[in-house]
Amino acid sequence: MEISLKAENIFSIGNYHITNGLILALIVSLILIVFAVIFRKKIKMVPGLVQGAVEMIMEVFLNLMESVLGSKEKAEKYLPIVLTIFVFILTSNWMGILPGVGSIVYNEGGIRVPLFRSPAADLNFTLAFAVMAVIVTNFFGVTILGFFTHFKKFLNFSSPVNFFVGILEFLSEMAKFISFSFRLFGNIFAGEVLLTIMFFLLPYIVPIPFMMLELFFGAIQAFVFAMLTLVFLTLHTTEHGAEHEKAH
Repeated sequence: MEISLKAENIFSIGNYHITNGLILALIVSLILIVFAVIFRKKIKMVPGLVQGAVEMIMEVFLNLMESVLGSKEKAEKYLPIVLTIFVFILTSNWMGILPGVGSIVYNEGGIRVPLFRSPAADLNFTLAFAVMAVIVTNFFGVTILGFFTHFKKFLNFSSPVNFFVGILEFLSEMAKFISFSFRLFGNIFAGEVLLTIMFFLLPYIVPIPFMMLELFFGAIQAFVFAMLTLVFLTLHTTEHGAEHEKAH
């Protein structure tokens, strides 16, 4: 089986190609939706094991976000965004190393193509999350500070220095698309390639430590993506003058 840098096409609907990475991403979405619906119906005053675990995770994230944002109200407001990003990427990363992912294949023109692929090992997936994170953080910056106050840091004609700084800020914002998407894609794709090679060279026992390592790295990458979104959200919803006064 060949290792492909891009997600392989499984079938097409008109001009829209359905890749193996997209199939697993849709499965992850369905699993999380079903879990959310069932979980909501079974919420009790006295939490069980699952409800207690979910509440503990939410409380940890809420406390962490409050320490970064400096406000419990802001933390509660942005918790659904940051936690959703973390949970979806984490589930996608962990689903990507389950038995069958990468090993269930079919022949297409004499080439063995895996039916499932880790979603984050597809650059389209990570780029979509990068675009969403950048747009959402800027959107909340506009809603909190106002359109002109938010975008004046990109287009500031008060002095040549401020104009140059604004250009750098804009380039930095554009660079987030690359840093967000390629960081997650590179780490998950490299882990997928490593596991594939180990399974072919030394099957059964030897790959197990690598799978545990990938579980850890999958969680770390999801956490890093969510935390970077939170940091940029904090920067965009805080006025520069307020940051300067807070620093003093």
